[in-house]
Amino acid sequence: MATKTKEAKRVTFAWQGKDKSGNLSKGKIDAESIAAAKTLLRKQGINPGKVAKERTSIFSGGRNKAIKPLDIAFFTRQMATMMKAGVPIIQALDIVAQGAEKIKLKELIYKIRTDVSGGTDFSTALSKHPDYFDDLFCSLIQAGEASGQLETMLDRVATYKEKVEALKAKIKKALTYPTAVIIVAIIVTAILLVKVVPVFDDVFSSFGAELPAFTLWVIGLSEFAQKYWFFALLGIIAAIVAFVQAKKRSQKFADFVDRTLLKIPIIGSIVNEAIIARFARTLATTFAAGVPLVQALDSTAGATGNVVYRNATLQIRNGVSTGQSLTNAINMTGVFPVMVVQMTSIGEEAGSLDAMLDKVATFYEEAVDNAVDNLSSLLEPLIMCILGVLVGGLVIAMYLPIFQLGNVV
Repeated sequence: MATKTKEAKRVTFAWQGKDKSGNLSKGKIDAESIAAAKTLLRKQGINPGKVAKERTSIFSGGRNKAIKPLDIAFFTRQMATMMKAGVPIIQALDIVAQGAEKIKLKELIYKIRTDVSGGTDFSTALSKHPDYFDDLFCSLIQAGEASGQLETMLDRVATYKEKVEALKAKIKKALTYPTAVIIVAIIVTAILLVKVVPVFDDVFSSFGAELPAFTLWVIGLSEFAQKYWFFALLGIIAAIVAFVQAKKRSQKFADFVDRTLLKIPIIGSIVNEAIIARFARTLATTFAAGVPLVQALDSTAGATGNVVYRNATLQIRNGVSTGQSLTNAINMTGVFPVMVVQMTSIGEEAGSLDAMLDKVATFYEEAVDNAVDNLSSLLEPLIMCILGVLVGGLVIAMYLPIFQLGNVV
């Protein structure tokens, strides 16, 4: 009766020993066990003295953190570089795993390496981890394996992932500053209402004079905040959780959020351009990989990340599958700008559709870059208004009675 062998799990070991010259040296190595680690060290000309499992702590520099899309992009770029240099795929996976800082990423690569060394195709090994490698990623790698150009395809996929993640990072960076300022302003306002305003209220009560309406309103707001601040905080947290869960579980609500996002002033135009750039980049990459246009449009629809453009892309796919040209199908949606339609038309006529779509993607990526760079300056007046209303309003309300008292004296 055949027994099922368990997959060997590699662990990082810290070692100390002597090299061939007798000099003391130390380092880290990944292996299945201490014995395996010592064997690997001896092959490298090291006489191991002490070998022990590396200890991890909360100060390990984020080595236990989750795998992010940028980590996958970096992994793809490393694989592309080494395979272009002629390094066999299993050895390339070993090298990348050895250099991975995150433990979870290291384990993921070793799982892929184990499958590949057992005879599984690289694309199939990747598809076993859909949380990190989506259908588009696996389809492109499969196309590269089928055509015998895996290293070229890895390079294209790496470029695609890098550009997409760079675009996301720039948008997040542009929104981080105003969001952080507004949150800090709200926290400062809450502290003033709960801790500072009551002190002024005690002082004003000794005046025996009628307070201004604005001051009375702020004092009333402070009394409400003191009594119900905990419930207000719970309400905010509950609203955020409810929003996230509703977006995950209700497709109608998620679609509503997608449509609303495109209509927000300033932000909406940036999101529109970012989605068009992603649409063009994805379609260019898949089409250049030799994926049939209808199948490429299927993958592109899922990569747009917005219901408006996803539905438009599926409409384009249906049009192309019935014999329409890509240009006419794009034009019929009424969603894409004239430039996208014209560049697609030129690409179809010249037989260089992937190159033209790549230029469209580059154009809109640069447009997003410029818009993001200007976003901070556009939002600064709004931020100043919010700060003035929240913090400045409270300060004025507290000093109005003092100013009136000064005028009476």
